[in-house]
Amino acid sequence: MKNGKIALVTGAGSGIGRAAALGLQKAGYTVVLAGRRIEQLQNTGRQGDPEGGDLLAVATDVSQPDSVAALFAKIKDAYGRLDVLFNNAGTGAPAIPMDELTFEQWNNVVGANLHGAFLCAQHAMRLMKQQRPQGGRIINNGSISADRPRPNSAPYTATKHAITGLTKSISLDGRPFDIACSQIDIGNAATEMTERMTGGVPQANGTMMVEPRMDVQHVADAVVYMANLPLDANVLFMTVMATKMPFVGRG
Repeated sequence: MKNGKIALVTGAGSGIGRAAALGLQKAGYTVVLAGRRIEQLQNTGRQGDPEGGDLLAVATDVSQPDSVAALFAKIKDAYGRLDVLFNNAGTGAPAIPMDELTFEQWNNVVGANLHGAFLCAQHAMRLMKQQRPQGGRIINNGSISADRPRPNSAPYTATKHAITGLTKSISLDGRPFDIACSQIDIGNAATEMTERMTGGVPQANGTMMVEPRMDVQHVADAVVYMANLPLDANVLFMTVMATKMPFVGRG
């Protein structure tokens, strides 16, 4: 059953983004699916619940200002408002020593993880300020790595640490306009990106260890919970993780 609300999910073509988008759609949201590869977005769309909200796929590179501007122009033209943004799109660099990284590898991560989140949040806030009723919710995909980095992960860790600062700034700056901001830090959801963990992941003490993973549906359920809160309530930070993964005490 449609709930009349509009949500945008970036990185919706696979993994956490796909699961969250389908969760929101099943909960009744009309969901705009954004990502670089239109075929994968369309594949997400084909998996939607027939009784849920509508799905609209828009090819977008969140690291490019013009592409993000075009995305939000389509949202405004099609729906006139945005109630929820899930800033999920992101990437990582090769797990090599920091001094061996190229600037292009660094910049690629910063563009997707930080510039993309900022640009989408900026456009979302502009629209949420203008629309009536005013306000909305921005949910940023942070990471446990923001304050507990893995070996050889400087670009990813730095950008996710920055996302925490962005979340706090949006939460503060959005207050006068009923714009709430949340961050979800996810530990080892079972997606294509974490498949390598089943064969062992480098640990801070130099060993390799197979790490437990959890069903990505738990992440989707958490995002839907956060999205469904009234704007006078907020989960500022949430950690959803595989219970037995190395986190508490890791390192």
